[in-house]
Parts: sequence; C-alpha cells; structure tokens
Amino acid sequence: MLSSSCLSLLELSSVDMLDFPPTPRNVPRAMTASGIVSDKCRGRTIIVANLLPVHAKKDPDSGRWNFSFDDDSLLLQLKDGFSSDVDVVYVGSLKVDVNVQEQEEISQKLLEEFNCVPTFVPTSLQKQFYHGFCKQNLWPLFHYMMPISSYHGSRFDRPLWLAYLSANKRFADKVMEVINLEEDYVWIHDYHLMVLPTFLRKRYSRIKLGFFLHSPFPSSEIFRTLPVRDEILKALLNTDLIGFHTFSYAHHFLSCCSRLLGLEYESKRGYLTLEYFGRTIYIKILPVGVHMGRLEFALNHSHTSIKAKEIKEDFKGKKVILGVDDMDIFKGIGLKLLAMEKLLNQHPELRGNVVLVQILNPARSNGNDVLEAKRETYEITKRINKVFGFRGYEPVILIDHPIPFHEKIAYYVLAECCIVNALRDGMNLVPYEYIVCRQGTSQIDQVLDVSPDSPHTSTIVVSEFIGCSPSLSGAVRVNPWDFDAVAEALYEAVAMPALEKQLRHEKHYRYISSHDVAYWARSFSQDLERACQDHYSKRCWGIGLGLGFRILSLSPSFRKLSIEHIGSAYRSAFRRAIFLDYDGTVVSQASLVKSPTPEVISILNDLCKDSNNTVFIVSGRGKDTLGSWFDSCKNLGLAAEHGYYLRWNRDSEWEVSTLAENFGWKRIAEPVMKLYTEATDGSSIEPKDSALVWHHRDADPCFGSCQAMELLDHLENVLANEPVVVKRGHQIVEVKPQGVTKGLVAERVLSTMIASDKAPDFVMCIGDDRSDEDMFESISCTTYSSSLAVPPKIFACTVGQKPSKAKYYLDDTTDVLTVLQSLATSTSGKLRSGFEARVLFEDDV
Repeated sequence: MLSSSCLSLLELSSVDMLDFPPTPRNVPRAMTASGIVSDKCRGRTIIVANLLPVHAKKDPDSGRWNFSFDDDSLLLQLKDGFSSDVDVVYVGSLKVDVNVQEQEEISQKLLEEFNCVPTFVPTSLQKQFYHGFCKQNLWPLFHYMMPISSYHGSRFDRPLWLAYLSANKRFADKVMEVINLEEDYVWIHDYHLMVLPTFLRKRYSRIKLGFFLHSPFPSSEIFRTLPVRDEILKALLNTDLIGFHTFSYAHHFLSCCSRLLGLEYESKRGYLTLEYFGRTIYIKILPVGVHMGRLEFALNHSHTSIKAKEIKEDFKGKKVILGVDDMDIFKGIGLKLLAMEKLLNQHPELRGNVVLVQILNPARSNGNDVLEAKRETYEITKRINKVFGFRGYEPVILIDHPIPFHEKIAYYVLAECCIVNALRDGMNLVPYEYIVCRQGTSQIDQVLDVSPDSPHTSTIVVSEFIGCSPSLSGAVRVNPWDFDAVAEALYEAVAMPALEKQLRHEKHYRYISSHDVAYWARSFSQDLERACQDHYSKRCWGIGLGLGFRILSLSPSFRKLSIEHIGSAYRSAFRRAIFLDYDGTVVSQASLVKSPTPEVISILNDLCKDSNNTVFIVSGRGKDTLGSWFDSCKNLGLAAEHGYYLRWNRDSEWEVSTLAENFGWKRIAEPVMKLYTEATDGSSIEPKDSALVWHHRDADPCFGSCQAMELLDHLENVLANEPVVVKRGHQIVEVKPQGVTKGLVAERVLSTMIASDKAPDFVMCIGDDRSDEDMFESISCTTYSSSLAVPPKIFACTVGQKPSKAKYYLDDTTDVLTVLQSLATSTSGKLRSGFEARVLFEDDV
C-alpha cells in the first residue's frame, strides 16, 4: 500500500512547509531501448490512485472548504522524478464526503489550484468498495490471510465485487474527462484500481497505461482462491507496464499468468515481458525509495534538534531499539515484543541498558482483529515491564498516539538499532528513513555534539517477508515467526562491532541515496514511454465481453485470412499446392480424441477430388498413425515425422529421407529423457523412427516448463557432436536428425511439381507450431518456374495471433476447417459466407 505517516510536516512549525525541497542531487537517468538517454516523458502524466494527495477540511462556521497538499503522500513526492516541463495531473477521491451541490465548484478549484481531479464516490459505495472488497478481500488475501472460516476473515461477497467494479468505472470516467488520448500517459497505483485498465483500454485501444502494485502479490496458490482471479489478471494485462517492488512479487504474478492463462514470460534485453494477443506487456521490478530532500530538511529543522536533545537525555547510557509500525495484524508487533522478552531473559546484562521504543501509527482499518492485536501488544508490554523493569527503567515504551514528524525523525537519529518485524508487507520505508536519518547532517551532528570526523553507523533487523528486505543486503534478516531467532538477531545488532556497523550503514546509504523516490518515478515513467513506443505501428481491434475485453494488436502486414480474398485466388488458379499441419491446425490441441473427425476426412477428400490440387498433411506424428487415420483419403499426400517419411498418395510407397541414416544418438538421448520423465510427474516419452519427443503437457505448467528448459540444455550438451537438432516446441522437447524439417517437405513437393511442368500458381500453407515456420519460409523462398506469367499467389497462414513468418492468421481450428470447406466447394460456386462474423467491441460490464 502507499505509505503515509499519520501527520503532516505542517506540524513542524508555523512556517509554510508545503514546498519541501527537491532531492538535492541529479537523479540517475534510465536508458531507452535504443540506448539514448531520455530527459523527459512526452505529454502529461496522469497519476490515478484511490486518494488524492491533498487534505480537505470544511470550516464549520463559514462553510468554506480549505485544501492543502499532503506532504506525506508518495504521489506528491514522485513529482521530483519528472522534468519541470512535464505536467502532472492527479485523479483520485477525497478523504471526506462532499455534498453533491458543492462537487462542481470543488472540482474546479482543485483542478485549477492543485492539478487534481476528484472522483466523488458515494458514501455507501465507498464503504462497499474500500472497506468492503479492498480491505476485506484483496488486502488480507494479498497478505496471505485466507478466509478459512467465517470467523477467520471475510468470504467472497459478489455485491462487494460489483461495488469494486462500479468504483473503478467512476475513476475511469474521470480520467477520460481530462486525458489527451494521443499524448498523455496514465500511471495507476495499487490494488484499489486493478480493473481500471480494462475500462480505460476499452475506451481507447492505444491509451498509454502503467500500473504499480504497492502491496505484495501473493503466490499462485493463494491468488487462485480468489473467485474473480481471471478478471483481475486480464485487467492488469490491459496495461503496457506493470511494476512490482521485488522479483518475488513479479514472479508470483507471472506464475498466475502461466497457470491461469497459459502465458509464458520471456526476457528481452534485461526486461521481463508477456505476449498477450499481439501486445507486449513489460514487467518492471524496482522498489520505491524515500524523498531525500524531505528527510534532510526535517533533520535540519530546529524542532528536530530540540526533540533529539530531549531523547538523548532521557535515554542517556542506554541503547535504543526502535520500532515504527501501523497498528495492524500483519506488522508482527506482538512477535517483536516476545523477541524482546526473550532477549532480556537470555541476556541479563542488557537489562537496564537496552530500551525498545515502539511507535504505533494509527490503524488504517478497523475491526476485531486490530483490537485483538492492540490488546495483545499492551498485555505483553505490561508483562515485560513488570518482570524486567525497575525504578527508572522500562524495557518497553509504547507511543500509542499521533506524534509530529520531527519527533519521529529524532527517534531515528538516536536509535542504535531499528527493527521491522512485519509478517508481510509490500515495501515498508521505515528502514530507509532510519538509515538516512542516521547519516544525519552537519547541523544535527553539531547539535548532538557529534564530531564531523565520526563515522556514521546503523543496524537493522528486518523481516525477510517485506519488500525492502532484498535491497538491504547488510541488514540482519529474520523470520518474524521465530522470535527466538529474532531475539538473537537483536543481540547481534546491539553487540555488533562499530566498524561492521559503519560498513553496513555505508553500503545501505549508498543504495538508498541513489535509489530515492525521484529515481523510482523517473525510471518507471521512462520505461512506460518505451513500452508504448510501438502503439501506432500496429493495427488494433477490441475483442471480448465485459472484463474479458482485450486488445488484439497486429502488424499492418499481418492480417486475418479472408475467405473472399483466398477464394478468388483459389478459383482463378490452374494448379494448387496445399500444405496442412495436423495437431492444432485441423484438430484442436485441447481435443482428447486426436484422430481426424468425419468432417475433416470429408473436407480433405473434397479438396483432393480436384485434379488440380496437390494436398499434403505435414505432421510430426508417425507414419503408421497417419497412414491408419487417413486410409480413406486416396489422393492425400502425407509427410510423417516432420518429413522423414513422405508418401504422395495412398497407393504409393513411403519414401525415407536420406539425410538421416545413423541413429546411434538415441542411445545417448533416451536415458537422459527417462531421467527427466521419472523426475517430472505427468511427462512422457514418445519414440519415433527418426526422433525422440519428450512431452510435458500433463505436468505442472511451471515445473514442466522449467524441466523442459533444463532438458533442452542437457541434451544440447550431450548431443553436441551428433548430427541432430534439439528443439523445444509447444509443451515438448524434440530430438531429430539435422535437415529433417517441414520446410524441406514443402521444398521437395514444390520442386517435384515444377520439374514435372506442373508448377503451382497457388500455394497455401497453414500451421500453428514453431516447426511450421519452416514451411512458411520455404514456400516463400522457393524458385518457381519462369514459364509462369506471374509469380504464384502464396498464402502462409498461422493459427492464432502470434509473431510469425506467415502473413495471415486464423483464430482456431474451427476457422481453418471453415476456410478449407469453402475452398473445396468454391469451384462449384458454393463459397460459404459468414465466416468472419466476430464480436469486436462489446458493451460494458
């Protein structure tokens, strides 16, 4: 979640503190894809979040509204990452209710004076949207708390989900009121607005959308329990760039995409990407940072100096361990206190010398769980102070009331150690703020009588389950559930040698000072610009109903195969060559029955009846299987095992490729495949005369894919000196002889036709797999007879929308059979119509 302190910097003094200084350094710039440093994003940037970065208060006497910026808001701080000439507009809701009669006036005022566009959500809807679905369903689930029973969390409630959709729709309406569709970038923040991308993408297919999740993204086992899991995933995939704090969060998201939607991610020049209906969605991993200028400004403030002196005197001769947490069930405050109790019990010498100061920020939600956590906190604190405390010494001090920001800064400055023991947290910037404050400034050092030559130190005990943990490599990482280990980590921290504290601190400070909030915002905005740079180089169509809406994005030269277009060329041709893949082309990959249906047999026979047609099924399957299945197709040509076997018709003999004669490599490859089959449940080996195929279609998607990559590498190593190629296909790894490809089949058939003075003037090839790409390339590169007045008309067509060497596509096997049936009957004037009736744009939810 977006972090915010409970109080404003306005509490520091009576002077105007709204314009806190920008980060006092040059923000590192991110490189664009072409290697050119980009100084700014084009157009405006519209920041969309649940709450606007403003405070709103109505004077009860005059009835006038007063507004001011919320200095603690991350949304406000990230402006430092943009160039001064980039206009930043905020869209979000206010923290207070506004009468309908006042909304128009307030909207105008906020837009003119604060560049803010308020989204007014009715109180009843806000309760269901935020306190309902967000806080009762999404927030617990994303923090790994499942509603196992009605007494343990809230079960899924569809009316709350509909309220979530309704609220997101309101935000979309506000964005569309102010956006310049051709120029502006939209950056959406956090889990409150996860379906907003679908509403916006439906309005405009080329909108430039980024999304950053500030909470954890749970493992697929947790996320998949959400009844609306598919809708949320598909909505996020309507963005161009999705950001996460850690690789762990990103990996969980990608795993969900793989298991639920069948999408596999790739790495392109250091960026993780997903291909989704022709669009490339980029995944960014970068934790947010702190605002350096704001912290340094607060460090130099006189109120901070005064408070720091008081704290130093109050805890004279004692080491302060500091905890700063929101009062909620995931912060692990109770476990932290148990660790403190264990520390004092195991190390009596620390009694009277170590104090835990626990600052409790106000809870952001309410409920019995928060009350129970608070009760436990006070109960354990009372017990510790009773057992280990004495006159003038309390081992644990709870600060359970709002404190000014400068007071919190003062505690950071004086604390010997900071502990963040959260059970699960999206990022948590407390350790970052602590390290910056421990670095201090010359002014605060002077006030506290610290020599300018004295090294700065800091020690951090941090939970391994929070987002900032991976970036704090010098911290003492702990499992918060193991409070015995946490106690030992605290002892290690307070007893650590000064030099080690210094080295760890310097390492952390170098990272935090160079990766602040400005760097984070600049990097994200530049990656968003790069992710959107191909928007106008492709053609786009909207497909799907409701939340299933998505954009089909294709190259201008890659288009759907039209029956009218190919039918005209087919009828005017004198000789035709037709090459068809089998699995995934004329029979669906999802079909349990793999043999051809009577419809397929009938269509193929109709095509083969025309003496001007040469029709081939080109498959990776064995010759016996294909021969048996197509025994009733007298004039159909068959190419089995990717062309190792070839038969021109049912009455001819199988011809065997001369490219492969030695199969000694099988004795090497088969034991390796057996090893992976035994280790991968659901996998199997398919032996062929010319090849070996390892299938993992029935294995766990993630594990099967991982094992396939490992097997591919293993086989390439052990078969490096053998005349074979190792290829990975759709849920398979195959080893076959070099030169035996489907492309060679097409080349051989076409060459034979040309040599027999039967050069085709119409060539069609349809396939769905990587192996079919060889055929697409071959039919385009073959040198046809010079006796032809014009080159043949070539139709290379892939099944499904994906990058391909083919110039045409069909959606699925049903479309393929419709085209083939239409061609088979077209010469007799029975061209089937209605094939391309598809719903492109559907109504809203």
